[in-house]
Amino acid sequence: MRLNSICCLRKGIVVATESSGLHRTVLLAAFLAAFAAVPATAAAQPTDGSTGVDVEVTTAITLTGPTAEFTLRGMPGATITGPNAVVLNVETNNIAGYLVTVQSRTPAMVAAAPGNADAVPIGALAVRESGTDSFAPLSVTAPVTVHSQPVASEEGGDDLSNDFRMVFPFVHEDVYTAALDYVATTL
Repeated sequence: MRLNSICCLRKGIVVATESSGLHRTVLLAAFLAAFAAVPATAAAQPTDGSTGVDVEVTTAITLTGPTAEFTLRGMPGATITGPNAVVLNVETNNIAGYLVTVQSRTPAMVAAAPGNADAVPIGALAVRESGTDSFAPLSVTAPVTVHSQPVASEEGGDDLSNDFRMVFPFVHEDVYTAALDYVATTL
């Protein structure tokens, strides 16, 4: 038996044929079809060396301040307003804008002196954005909006302030306190 072999190693294809008639023709045809189907990759394909880059900027919001503490002084029955009592800054890149709310942590302001059981309902203290007309009473259950705008802040933030008004109830002489939480939220 005489062996003629045709070998090719290209892309991992090895084909050998033997010298018998029809069998050799079929193997040769299979080899040629496989060889033609393999793209020539001996030389590296040229490239321009470019790279695409994406930078994704996310929404950010920061609230600095607010004023740590303020005091309103008055006697029972008086209504006292503290203009610009709380000052804060809000910075956001959110294109839809933001809002700022304030809410009491407790339903009443409690007396500082030991043994004084009096309390001032938190609703006796009201707030508004400085420069606006209407005061809204504070609540422990619902935040009060003190600023809202439909656009992003200025770079460096928007300086904001709030006025507070107190209607002093008939309670013992003392200092009554409550904690207020300010929250800035993107729209």
